[in-house]
Amino acid sequence: MTGPVSDRNIDSRPERELDIIVYGATGFVGKLLAEYLVQHAPAGTKIGLGGRSLEKLTAVRAGLGAAAAELPLVVADADDSTALKALAERTRVVATTVGPYAKYGHQLVHECAAAGTHYVDLTGEVLFHRESIDANHELAVSTGARIVHSCGFDSVPSDLGVHVLHKLIEADGAGELTDTTLVVTSLRGGVSGGTIDSLRTQIDVSKHDARLRKLAASPYSLSPDRASEPDLGKQSDATVVDGRKIDPSLHGWKAPFFMASYNTRVVRRSNALREWAYGRKFKYTEVMDVGSSVVSPVIAGGVAVGLGALIAGLALPPTRFLLDKVLPSPGEGPSEDTQSKGHFTLDVFTVTTTGARYTSRVRAKGDPGYSATAVMLGESALSLAVSNAELPDNAALPNAAGVLTPATALGDVLVERLRRSGFEISAGRL
Repeated sequence: MTGPVSDRNIDSRPERELDIIVYGATGFVGKLLAEYLVQHAPAGTKIGLGGRSLEKLTAVRAGLGAAAAELPLVVADADDSTALKALAERTRVVATTVGPYAKYGHQLVHECAAAGTHYVDLTGEVLFHRESIDANHELAVSTGARIVHSCGFDSVPSDLGVHVLHKLIEADGAGELTDTTLVVTSLRGGVSGGTIDSLRTQIDVSKHDARLRKLAASPYSLSPDRASEPDLGKQSDATVVDGRKIDPSLHGWKAPFFMASYNTRVVRRSNALREWAYGRKFKYTEVMDVGSSVVSPVIAGGVAVGLGALIAGLALPPTRFLLDKVLPSPGEGPSEDTQSKGHFTLDVFTVTTTGARYTSRVRAKGDPGYSATAVMLGESALSLAVSNAELPDNAALPNAAGVLTPATALGDVLVERLRRSGFEISAGRL
C-alpha cells in the first residue's frame, strides 16, 4: 500500500539541474513528446533530451527549432546502470518512451526510485508493471519518488474518467460505485508499433510460463494487496454486451476494447491504493461501440474473435512471421496530417449503491496513440516538474509516493492541465 509522504511535496524538493529529461527522444513518440514540451512547457522549464546516440539526439534537437538549440543532451544506454543513475540524479522528472519496457525499462525505474526522481512512461505491459511494483514501490516511498506508469492513451483516459466520476458521486453523497463500464464511443487513429511490440514481448515472456499467464489474466494483477480485494466473481475483458445493460440510453451491442485487459487493472489498482474509495462492489469493464444496427451483435462477436486471433497469431511462429510483415514496427508512426485527423471519445457509466446513475466523458482531438498521447505524457511530466499554483480550484497533487497510477499520483492536477490543453474531462448525473 502506498504511504503518505507528509514531509515532502514537489515544490520543496531539492533543486536539480534539469526539470524533465525526455528519455527516448530519438524515437517517433519521443520526438512528439520533446516537440510538445518545447512548445508548451512554462517559460524557464529546464528540459533535456536523452537517448543512446549523441548523433541522433543532436539531429532531433536541431529539428526542434531555435527554442531548443541549447537543450542539454544526455547519452545513456538502457542497460548502462551507471549512466542511468547519473541521468536520474540530474533531473526532477524522467519521461520515457523507450519500450518494450520489459526489455528496456527496469533499470531506469530502479534508478529513479533510488534517486527520489519522479518517473512517467507509456507502458501497457501488465507483467512489467507488476515487477516494477514489487521491485520499486517501497524504495520509492522511502525516497519520495512518484513512479507513474501508463501516462498515455494507456491508461490516462480510463483512470481519470473514473477519478472524476468518483469525485462527483462523493461530493453528491450518492453512495459508492458498483457496475462501471467505459464505452469507447468514437475512436480514430492507429495502434503504435511500440504497443504491438509490447504485446509481442509479453506473449513471448508468458507463453512458456503458466504462472505468468495466470498473473497476466488476473483482474487484480496490479493490486497492492490481492488478499484484501473483494470477491466479485468473473470479470472478463472479452465482454460482448447489450448496451442497454450498461445504461438505458445506449443502443446496440458493444464489443471488447483491445486495451481493456490492461486499463482495467490500472483502474482497479487506483481503487485499492485509495483504500477502495470507489467501493467494495466496484466492478469495472471496457467495451467499444460498433453501431446500433441489427447486425451489431454479429460485429461485436467478430471483434471479440478477431482480438483472440491476433493474440493467438502472435504466439505461433508461422502466423507471427506473417503478422510482423503487416503490423507497424517500433519507431514507426503516421504522418502529421493523419495524426491531426485522429480523435477519441470515451464515456464511463456507473450505478451507485443508492441506485443513482452517473456518467463521465474524456474526449480529445489527435491520434490517440501518438499526438494525443504526447500531450498526456507531457502534461503528466509537467504536473510533477513545475509549480501547479496557477491551476483552478487549488488543484494539488495527492500526497503520496511509490509506484502509483495517473489518478493516485497526479489526480486533479493532471485533469486541470489536460483541460487547459484542449481535453474535455467532465462528469454528470444521468
